Amino acid sequence: MIEFGTGGWRAVIGDGFTRENIRRVACALARRMHREGVADKGMCIGYDRRFLSREAAIWFSEVIAGEGVVLYFVNLAAPTPQLMFTTKWMNLPYGAEVTASHNPAVYNGIKLFTAGGRDAAQDVTDAIGAEANALSTDTIQSLPFEEARAKGMIRFIDPRDAYLDSIMSQIDMNAIRARRPRIELDPMYGVSLTGLMTILYTARCDVDVINDRHDAFFGGHLPAPNPDTLRDLQAIVTEHHADIGIATDGDADRLGIIDEKGNYVPANEVLVLLYHYLLKYKGWRGAAVRNIATTHLLDRVAAAYGQPCIEVPVGFKHISAAMDQHDALIGGESSGGLTVRGHISGKDGLYAASLLVEMISVTKKPLSALMEEIYDQFGRLHMAEYDWALTEKTKADIQRRVMMEKQLPDFGMPVGSISYLDGCKVCFEGGWIIVRFSGTEPRVRVFAEMDTMARADALVETMAGFLGLPFPAVGMEEAG
Repeated sequence: MIEFGTGGWRAVIGDGFTRENIRRVACALARRMHREGVADKGMCIGYDRRFLSREAAIWFSEVIAGEGVVLYFVNLAAPTPQLMFTTKWMNLPYGAEVTASHNPAVYNGIKLFTAGGRDAAQDVTDAIGAEANALSTDTIQSLPFEEARAKGMIRFIDPRDAYLDSIMSQIDMNAIRARRPRIELDPMYGVSLTGLMTILYTARCDVDVINDRHDAFFGGHLPAPNPDTLRDLQAIVTEHHADIGIATDGDADRLGIIDEKGNYVPANEVLVLLYHYLLKYKGWRGAAVRNIATTHLLDRVAAAYGQPCIEVPVGFKHISAAMDQHDALIGGESSGGLTVRGHISGKDGLYAASLLVEMISVTKKPLSALMEEIYDQFGRLHMAEYDWALTEKTKADIQRRVMMEKQLPDFGMPVGSISYLDGCKVCFEGGWIIVRFSGTEPRVRVFAEMDTMARADALVETMAGFLGLPFPAVGMEEAG
């Protein structure tokens, strides 16, 4: 079955991610475009460096063209945010990227975008998935790729320069040139290398690169920028006395950061750093938007500058919608994705990386000092993040007890509020805990944030014991 989650449709290659299922998704989307009266405007598609990505994009394109919709094909592996930008830039009603983002190499998938370059809303992807699953493959129209090109139904495009120029127009490149920081870059065998190198070299940065070759198995590691996967980047930052280490995930919509001391900077802190920089040093104003499992330190920064902080469910489509609704300044999540007003509506690791380089150049302060500046003013919060694989029985039991019967353990402190916006989130004075099911994998996640890591871990241990889950578990970040 084709099932879209918070980060698009993802499945194991050769199991759910098959040629026929890819064709079904394409057909369902093309027919939706005809019903909406937008088929004449066409759509775009790109692909990352995963195994089968280009082939999948071709199969998808042949059906789109066969169903009478013009397809704009980005003929080089490209970051997901570049396709979101292209959808917006070309004023297209839909766009797509073949990617499974941070998932293991055995996965691939498709992300869909709607007008303005936004992540497709849940009702849109649910409808496309349902129609795709109901399709009989012998009713699908298709044109061979080269024949479709000859007929003008598939057209090659190269939007990379427009995308990179858009980023550079919003970054203080002169400040970076004056500072000339030393940067260590880890694209994690993904698609950010050309774009980031172009931006950083244009700004006259000194750059070293690791893990840049094309490797569909991502060097045997998960292509997600987290403390376990960035040890090589930490080492080279320290060895070369660099100002910052930057890593991006497989499709470059998320990033991971290493500070000048070689320490991993959690995604929560990256989001807070950039929001504080925009407010204090650039003088911009606007709300912050975060998902329900992202740090409340962002709320403290927002409040200090008279700005609201809006909480939404997990899934960047909710962040994008809230940013539009509130004309927010920044939106982000604890898994490393963020966006800033004036850029695309989705998360963009290249833009976020460029803004961080601008930040250390304009302030002339190292990352660690900037974070201490925030701690001194707003206090320190620590987040514990854990997840567990689920059987159907365990998932049903947690669903019944926590979400339906609303049972909770005794946390040993007064409960301030309980939210069922996305999972179950319990707030206390100075902290919170959430339990929710992953939108992309059969797992349950428990996050807690308190003033010390020991107290955050204790909250998770209490919840894990209540749910009958072993503690500790191995932490794993939310999908991108």
